[in-house]
Amino acid sequence: MDEEAKPNPNADAAPAAAEAAASSPPPLSSSESAEGKDKEEEKEEEEEEEAGDLVEKLVELVEEIAAISDFRNAYRRQFCNLSRRIRLLAPMLEEAKEGPRPLPDVSYSALRRLREALADSRELLRLGVSGSKISLVLEREKIMKSFQDITARLEQALGLISFDELDISDEVREQVELVHAQFKRAKERSDPSDDDLFNDLVSVYNSSTSANVDPDILQRLSDKLQLATISDLNQESLILHEMASGGDPGAVVEKMSMLLKRIKDFVQSRDPEMGTPVNTTELSGKDNMASLIVPDDFRCPISLDLMKDPVIVATGQTYERGCIERWLEAGHDTCPKTQQKLPNKSLTPNYVLRSLIAQWCEANGMEPPKRAAQHHNAPASCTAAEHSNVVELLQKLLSQNLEDQREAAGMLRQLAKRSPENRACIGDAGAIPILVSLLSITDVSTQEHVVTALLNLSIYEENKARIITSGAVPGVVHVLKRGSMEARENSAATLFSLSLVDENKITIGASGAIPALVLLLSNGSQRGKRDAATALFNLCIYQGNKGKAVRAGLIPVLLGLVTETESGMMDEALAILAILSSHPEGKTAISSANAIPMLVGVIRNGSARNKENAAAVLVHLCNGEQQQQHLAEAQEQGIVTLLEELAKSGTDRGKRKAIQLLERMNRFLMQQSQAQAQAEAMAQAHAHAQSQAQVQALNEAQSQVEMQVEQLLLPTTSHLSDRRDG
Repeated sequence: MDEEAKPNPNADAAPAAAEAAASSPPPLSSSESAEGKDKEEEKEEEEEEEAGDLVEKLVELVEEIAAISDFRNAYRRQFCNLSRRIRLLAPMLEEAKEGPRPLPDVSYSALRRLREALADSRELLRLGVSGSKISLVLEREKIMKSFQDITARLEQALGLISFDELDISDEVREQVELVHAQFKRAKERSDPSDDDLFNDLVSVYNSSTSANVDPDILQRLSDKLQLATISDLNQESLILHEMASGGDPGAVVEKMSMLLKRIKDFVQSRDPEMGTPVNTTELSGKDNMASLIVPDDFRCPISLDLMKDPVIVATGQTYERGCIERWLEAGHDTCPKTQQKLPNKSLTPNYVLRSLIAQWCEANGMEPPKRAAQHHNAPASCTAAEHSNVVELLQKLLSQNLEDQREAAGMLRQLAKRSPENRACIGDAGAIPILVSLLSITDVSTQEHVVTALLNLSIYEENKARIITSGAVPGVVHVLKRGSMEARENSAATLFSLSLVDENKITIGASGAIPALVLLLSNGSQRGKRDAATALFNLCIYQGNKGKAVRAGLIPVLLGLVTETESGMMDEALAILAILSSHPEGKTAISSANAIPMLVGVIRNGSARNKENAAAVLVHLCNGEQQQQHLAEAQEQGIVTLLEELAKSGTDRGKRKAIQLLERMNRFLMQQSQAQAQAEAMAQAHAHAQSQAQVQALNEAQSQVEMQVEQLLLPTTSHLSDRRDG
């Protein structure tokens, strides 16, 4: 209720009069009589003013209700009917503003009741616009009771209003009487709720997995709940998180969020372009995208979309940066998913998850989602003493004394390793250009310290840009080619860190880094190989770098790592192969290496992740000019049974790839069967034609013989002549 209830000034008039008569006070003097009259007039003026305020408030309520629209939920008809009927009361209230004062008791009481019912109606209608569509259906008994209660109260209030006392015109009176009759009928016969919708929602709500849900049910839910656009789905998700923040049972809200995710997965599978914008030019076919389901871990718990810039909050949960920033800016101080109070509002980039998302995108033929430009809050400034220490180290770094340089570089390396504040302080102090100038130094220890310091500094987002603009990439590549093994390892790790910014992938790829990374992957230490693989994986996410990697000889190195199980690099190698197989040059190189038996072997004996990557490579190989050849070879290796097993028990992505391959294999086998049947039919037709020709030839020969015999048996003319003469 917006106002506190005020007492009716006429309510106690009769009891007061009786009390006055019983007490029989002495007659009032003229002055006292005049004073009493003034008070009575003041009381009437107060009543008149209050009545005017009451009617004005009623007019405002109807205007507010008229502005509430877009009831896009399961109770749209009920909400629209309630709103429409209330709007029809506006003419009566406008005329009541000009009506007589003071209001009679009955009319005043009726308008008070009407005001209270309209205030509650407004809140219910607001719920119809801003409330959770899923929650409205699940709480249908509560919602329908609210409709019935408000309808009854509005009907009662209108029934008590005296049109004559309010001086309402006949035309408006007829309209209000019609509305009153509509409320009366609605009270006696309430609109039924959609039982089918409720049952559908409950069935999905109680399903243990998405696989158990009938797609037809999800389609009906999407249509009836009007959750068919990314805007609708995101809005519903935000509302559910608001409910959790507002104290609603967390388990219930979490289950409703799960239900929403299933609807969203279904909608995106039917209309893949509605979700996070992706570049689909690399897809091998539209059916790939249609069946694509984003893994739960890659979704933002708030928007349910594929994350572009995942960040970690203080509770350890990961969210899309823009979503969690809006959540915090709205004044929330809790974690949306766990509802724990956040000890601080710091956001830490989740680089590992970003790489996994990029890998997943590339493995599915998609460009990774690009992050929006961010203006990150800098860590707390370092103290004056710390800043002074950094300046002293930079002075040593600029000296010509090799020992001073080595010591300063080592100290900066350690400082940059310890904290974000140190990394920001060192970057702000201008250390990066000085360190970059020392990358080509011949002293091994100093070079190791310098490149490792740059690696540690690059973890801070703003330093990435400073390192790139200072021209560090050629120097880092120089160390990658010619430095010690430790320096090469850390150079590769630095390139990986810098390549997390999409624009830097192009710069690094053009610097000649890729061949040097391939060489490190081939002959480096175990740690060096892993650093090189991580950097190559990230660089090859950019389409323009894939051809460079293939031409640098990366494919044979990767295939060697897959077959050499003792290398321990099979996971990384297959992940990169899955990316490169989407590129024409990569697919050609893998085909030329006769990799089909090896890939089938991985599907037969590999881990779940490796099976899905091997299947992803095969999906690309078995598409295009050599499709028939590769499918035939894979069939000979016994892949059909393996794919059937993978389609049943593999990872989600592995299942999708297996199903794609099985569909192509089935088409291939069907084409083979048809071709064989056609060849057999042609052979039979040819044999039949030959047989017919032989029969015809025999018949013709027999006819010729018979003709010859007949000619021999016929008497000659000379013989007949001899017989006549005799």
